[in-house]
Amino acid sequence: MESLYLLIPIALIFVALFLALLIWAVNRGQYDDLDKDAWRALNDDLDEPRSQQKPSSHHYSEHRKHDS
Repeated sequence: MESLYLLIPIALIFVALFLALLIWAVNRGQYDDLDKDAWRALNDDLDEPRSQQKPSSHHYSEHRKHDS
């Protein structure tokens, strides 16, 4: 029973800390766009614009073989 006098305040401190961190994260915009990073991980083409994309070396080497 005496241990509850110590454990309950510690648990309440953890809950208050968790809620403060959650409110801070929401206010800083951490949860605004949850899908963008998931789609970026799956689709590398979204990382750079089409005008800056390099042609793949596979297609380039095939064209070089036909030109020779």
